[in-house]
Amino acid sequence: MNFHNASFKAAYGTSEQLPASTLPEVSFAGRSNVGKSSLLNKLMYRKGLAKVSSTPGKTATINFYDVDGVDFVDLPGYGYAKVSKAEKGRWSELIEGYFNQERIFALVVSLIDIRHDPSALDKHMVEFLKASGLPFAIALTKADKLSKQQQAKQRASIRKALDLPKGTPMVVTSSESGTGIDELRTLISRYVDEA
Repeated sequence: MNFHNASFKAAYGTSEQLPASTLPEVSFAGRSNVGKSSLLNKLMYRKGLAKVSSTPGKTATINFYDVDGVDFVDLPGYGYAKVSKAEKGRWSELIEGYFNQERIFALVVSLIDIRHDPSALDKHMVEFLKASGLPFAIALTKADKLSKQQQAKQRASIRKALDLPKGTPMVVTSSESGTGIDELRTLISRYVDEA
């Protein structure tokens, strides 16, 4: 899969607007400030394709990117406190509405900040993925902020906290240093081939 071959396709504000799924989809889910846009840009060898915002909770739409004939789907970040109830409701409708559709789910990448224990929302997301039987992997972000030893410790602790099924891939990543990015690209390519 050629990750250089990436372009923005479209953004949707409600799940009804989503077009039918015709290509394998790799979806990215995570908290508002987990570094989703930065990770996407790094994966796609781009600086500003996915809009990185200084204000968490800015991505209020589902954004589709075409990466070499595969749809990368950037889901709105969840759990940002400064957003109105109505907006939070719209986000959860978007995310749930997306997952409740008949789509070609190749892989869901659940992003979690390696520096912290998984939040209740992170756990909720992973429980949902386990229950729905969707293929998923965990990407631990912001690894450059920890030493190698701390990374290994946090990785083990997060795996335990999420009670992950045996064999669930977990990749330690950093958009800053590039740690784990090639590993994640390889993982995505493998799941896309199997979709």
